[in-house]
Amino acid sequence: MKELEDRWRDLGEFIREQRQMGRISLRKLSEMAGISNPYLSQIERGLRKPSADILQQIARALRISAETLYVRAGILEEREGEHDLVGEILRSTDLTEDQKQALVRIYQSFRHENLERLAELAAENGDGAAEGEESRATG
Repeated sequence: MKELEDRWRDLGEFIREQRQMGRISLRKLSEMAGISNPYLSQIERGLRKPSADILQQIARALRISAETLYVRAGILEEREGEHDLVGEILRSTDLTEDQKQALVRIYQSFRHENLERLAELAAENGDGAAEGEESRATG
């Protein structure tokens, strides 16, 4: 039971991080996804277990893969080797070496930028302490 609670909390944290990286308010995401603001807040805090349809709506609003959320929610199994994007780029026969290197540099710079942004958000929020404030401010 504890494992399921941890999974929902981790899923909610991931959704919150994606929302914050996109600089989307809780209210705006709830409107974009077509779900209520309180329900989305409960999902982000790991208090609710969203259905596959709700996860798909959230993914669409965040412009991320629904499969990503399904895997995090335990609805789908993670595919083997899925996280080797750099390897896939480097193995491509459709690109020149210069194009491959350019894509890898861009991908890595985006990842680095997002990690820095997450670190900033964690520092600003005191690792989630401000979430209640945001919920009150946007709710």
